[in-house]
Amino acid sequence: MNNMKIIIVGPSYPYRGGIAAFTDRLATEFLSENIDVELYTFTLQYPSILFPGKTQYSDAVAPKDVKIFRKINSINPFTWIKTAKEIKVKNPDIVIFAYWMSFFAPCYAKMAKIISKNKHTRCIGLVHNMMPHEKSILDVLFSPRFVKSMDAFVALSKSVLQDISKLDKNSKPKQFSPHPLYDHYGDREDKSFALSSLYFDESYNYLLFFGLIREYKGLDLLLKAMADERIDNYPLKLVIAGEFYDKKEIYLQMIDNYKINDKVIICDKYIPDEEVKNFFNLADMVVQPYKSATQSGVTQVAYHFEKPMLVTDVGGLREIVPDGKVGYVVEPNPVKIADAICDFYDNNRKEFFEDNIVEEKKKYEWSKMTETILNLYKELNSK
Repeated sequence: MNNMKIIIVGPSYPYRGGIAAFTDRLATEFLSENIDVELYTFTLQYPSILFPGKTQYSDAVAPKDVKIFRKINSINPFTWIKTAKEIKVKNPDIVIFAYWMSFFAPCYAKMAKIISKNKHTRCIGLVHNMMPHEKSILDVLFSPRFVKSMDAFVALSKSVLQDISKLDKNSKPKQFSPHPLYDHYGDREDKSFALSSLYFDESYNYLLFFGLIREYKGLDLLLKAMADERIDNYPLKLVIAGEFYDKKEIYLQMIDNYKINDKVIICDKYIPDEEVKNFFNLADMVVQPYKSATQSGVTQVAYHFEKPMLVTDVGGLREIVPDGKVGYVVEPNPVKIADAICDFYDNNRKEFFEDNIVEEKKKYEWSKMTETILNLYKELNSK
């Protein structure tokens, strides 16, 4: 694979969020393997009407040594055509399209069609989500266009692989490769450092709900679980760290109604990269009470910091969190969530789970993702 050239199209620095972080980290992995890689990202990623957050941009520093070109306006087809022609002339071996929602399907499909005219480049879809959690008519209209335009696919969960297969009429090459670790947020440290940094009370244990707050992530289920009278037996607080994309008032009202104000700490903001480690190093366990899911980057941050997890049995979460080994997989039900929390503390599971995580996390090295992509490329060229 010497002298290969790869271009990745998708969210990247200066955009924030899990998919941008994924793209940047994938690029640095290719560079570490001595593969020439460039990133093409957006001048406009989302129109403001589609973005409920406070800002789309990160305050972090750019990934070291990665060439990033901001060329694509998601709602301006002329930029799609111009950028695709520029990539086509560069004649890369692979163009990877980071895909997660149907809004980007027309852009990606048009670009792939133009790039492929050089009769050399292989277009591979790296699919985080094929069908979004919050579905719309765009999914029916646009998703097949993206699938038709790709030569092959990498899916980050088996459920996503199945979704791709339903739309793929030509049985194109496709492989499942689990979401690698998010290992760029700093190191695991003693809990005392996190307590000091966040000014939290050391006399409590802490559960962590991390990430953007959206309806499908099931925070309401977790709040109801925290109201279970059994939780009163523990010096325990739930930390909610993330920006609200749903109406915050809904959750504040629930907290009042359940009378759990003294059990909940809300950090209502997008957590910048340099602060992520504090929240994970603080936590005894990371809780993801999702109502629907494909895979989750939060699990891979938890693995990096070697934190036990409590996830619900939806989408591909069970694939990533072996039940009873590194945490719990339960029904998306407040009682079941509370049962797991009680078992965790009553039976001192923390050390047992952490020991298993050290071994389990080895499955999620970035080199396995790059190997999957390169194997797909070999398969395409062998035909």
